[in-house]
Amino acid sequence: MTLEPRTRFFDIVASGETSQPQTLDEIWAVLPTVRIDEILGPWRGGELPTGHPMDGQLEKVRWHGKTFTSAYDVQPLVCRDDAGELYSNKELGHGEASLWHVEFRGEVTASMVYDGQAVIDHFKRVDEDTLMGIMNGKTSLVRDRHFYFYLQRDEAR
Repeated sequence: MTLEPRTRFFDIVASGETSQPQTLDEIWAVLPTVRIDEILGPWRGGELPTGHPMDGQLEKVRWHGKTFTSAYDVQPLVCRDDAGELYSNKELGHGEASLWHVEFRGEVTASMVYDGQAVIDHFKRVDEDTLMGIMNGKTSLVRDRHFYFYLQRDEAR
């Protein structure tokens, strides 16, 4: 890559354009891992489109982000209702989630395991207030092709 990875990451987010998974994987590879206690709190989310079948689906359900209250109290799909109020979309997520330190691509990092589906979101630090996420798991939707997203601290909540 010609640009520093964090600069390239933020350029991709700002553009909103579709990226190649390989480009996002190159950025992921050089980012530092995170521990559970470093990511607790509310986060606002966004997609990193790659042409994945899930691209645009979170926007349709008015996904706002995630809330990591503790390792065993995680709201993975915080969405907005018709009145604009935030709620945990337990139906879509098949329950909620928990945080674990999981090995992914040879590194142990904080990862979110859904309670009701075989899906794991892995996180790495872009900066103090930004995480890059990769969703993978056993389901065919993410097993063969990962879904990429990001989280930014949501101090407004």
